Amino acid sequence: PAGTWLLYLPCTWSIGLAAAPGCLPDWRMLSLFGVGAVLMRGAGCTINDMWDRDYDRQVARTASRPLAAGDISTFQSLVFLGGQLSLALCVLLCLNHYSIILGAASLSLVITYPLMKRITYWPQLVLGLTFNWGALLGWSAIRGSCEWSVCLPLYFAGVMWTLVYDTIYAHQDKRDDIMIGVKSTALQFKEDTKQWLSGFSLAMLLGLCMAGVNCNQTFPYYSAVAAVGAHLAHQIYTLDIDKPEDCWKKFASNRTVGILLFIGIVLGNL
Repeated sequence: PAGTWLLYLPCTWSIGLAAAPGCLPDWRMLSLFGVGAVLMRGAGCTINDMWDRDYDRQVARTASRPLAAGDISTFQSLVFLGGQLSLALCVLLCLNHYSIILGAASLSLVITYPLMKRITYWPQLVLGLTFNWGALLGWSAIRGSCEWSVCLPLYFAGVMWTLVYDTIYAHQDKRDDIMIGVKSTALQFKEDTKQWLSGFSLAMLLGLCMAGVNCNQTFPYYSAVAAVGAHLAHQIYTLDIDKPEDCWKKFASNRTVGILLFIGIVLGNL
């Protein structure tokens, strides 16, 4: 699923940037984080569906989800969640002590994110803080601690990216969201969405440039940042916020954005 890629890719950026000059990223860490992304994205979906089962019944796109449809019980999903988190813990325990503590610190965000749509029109910001934790964790897994001059701009760029793609995603459900009373940046920005997305994209590119400068990245990296900017500009320019199928297409295309940047990081290191 697209969401698993969007959780995993900031991890790959961080692991790639942490590699020594002239070296490829650590493939063992990339694999380990890949497994972790599948498990934690799955756990996030389980938690989300447990919190939202009553809302999901009222939204056409989510009414067939197992909890909303009554195919499984809340207790069964709790047991399943326990299994997902236990396996994810096994992955986390393969990392150094600093990274174990840093990784465990993200769990509060994973648990509370689904509640934010009831409280604020900015749940996408909280999702960004959650989904891009790997931008911190990948570096610490390789280097033993965070280099904040690199990790914070990279994390900031990831958060801005999430605000772009998840605002687009939220436009799919805006009619249902209004009816059932949940909030999103799509409802906050309305017809001004493209201006906001442009601002978030520019902020993302600035964050990526700052991270690159602070770890001495080279021309291929900045070429990839430019390609990311072009991809985002095309997404925003051609986006039709009133067509759910177009919103989904643009949302899913962000996997390409993340892969472009990872390739630029690898080539920049080499």
